[in-house]
Amino acid sequence: MTTAMRAFVRPTMRSATGPAPAGGPEHAPFARTLVVFSITALLATGQLYGLIPLVNAIAADWHTSPTAVTWLMTVYGLGYGAGFLLFGPLSDRYGRRRVIVTGVAATAVTTLLVAAAPGLGAAVALRIVQGMTMGAFPPVAMAYVGERVEPRRRLVTVTAMTTGFLGAAVIGQLAAQGLAGFGWRVFFVAGAAAFAVAAVALRWAMLPDAPASGTSPLDAYRVMPSLLRSPDLRLLYAAVPTVLTAFVAIYTGLQLTGTTGLLGLRASALPIILAVPFLTPTLARIPGPRRAAVALAGAAASTGLIGLLTPGTAGLALLLMVVTAGIAVAAPSLVDTIGSRGGEARGPAISLFTALLFAGASLGPQVAGLLSDHGIAPLAFALAVMLAVGAALTVAASRS
Repeated sequence: MTTAMRAFVRPTMRSATGPAPAGGPEHAPFARTLVVFSITALLATGQLYGLIPLVNAIAADWHTSPTAVTWLMTVYGLGYGAGFLLFGPLSDRYGRRRVIVTGVAATAVTTLLVAAAPGLGAAVALRIVQGMTMGAFPPVAMAYVGERVEPRRRLVTVTAMTTGFLGAAVIGQLAAQGLAGFGWRVFFVAGAAAFAVAAVALRWAMLPDAPASGTSPLDAYRVMPSLLRSPDLRLLYAAVPTVLTAFVAIYTGLQLTGTTGLLGLRASALPIILAVPFLTPTLARIPGPRRAAVALAGAAASTGLIGLLTPGTAGLALLLMVVTAGIAVAAPSLVDTIGSRGGEARGPAISLFTALLFAGASLGPQVAGLLSDHGIAPLAFALAVMLAVGAALTVAASRS
């Protein structure tokens, strides 16, 4: 069993990745770990969501259609998910800090290259590479928290990181919209600078660890096919892509259809994302699959109402808040359930979850481009059905 698996299965035990530094603390410093990891999480997924407000500007610059530009979101998400599967197992062998710092530093370079892309074709290739280098952070950071953060503070740290990942859906869009007046490339230049600072901060915040002996990255890859076939997990894995497909598609659709008041609509979701972590202790009393099913059903109903009512800005903001709440509850509920059912393969099980989650995020812009030509209603109805299917799959999984 790899050290990543041990970190999730026996989180109160000390890491097998490597000894704590001689003369240093046994546990990672809490405050700096929480702050640096949360900000890096925000930057990571901010590169996915931040492109939504820039679609029209990029299309005009390169004389192409906004729908074609949505591929820049799709390929970033695909590269990001592939990076999860690649770097999580590699960090078992080469050390958490080394993999994270190298990946984030490389992302500073790849992000700057995206800013310099001469056209759509080159940008697509560069966005794939950018997503892959950034994929070194999330799974390895989760493993590091499980190994190095003091047990009583792990839940707070993971919750803060999750808030960063989800909060980027709003903050990333707001930041990009604020920088759009200076040209769309400025968003990526600023992102490159932020990743460079983050790499330095991560090296400072993380405890050094030695490469592990007697482990092979192939151990995690070998168990993944059996996880996908597992009766306890396959229905849950089928539901996972629906979560971010719908979330990314609805916001992309609003951009593509020229919906007014987008700044306020994006900002309205932020209080929900920030509030959900504080409700975690109460929500945790509900079994994971049931919690995810109710959340997805609520998101499906609200998305359907967007299509049915085509409300004004205020009504749309309220419905988007419900959709956001459903997504913010469903994602951690699914990962909690999948991790529990993964048993000793918890690490690979969660790596598969994150890869499928962001595969769904990659699909979202293409769904929006395909269905938003005739307004937001057709897209909203399709996404409502998709979320309802996700809810039904989790209900079926709760009975297995």
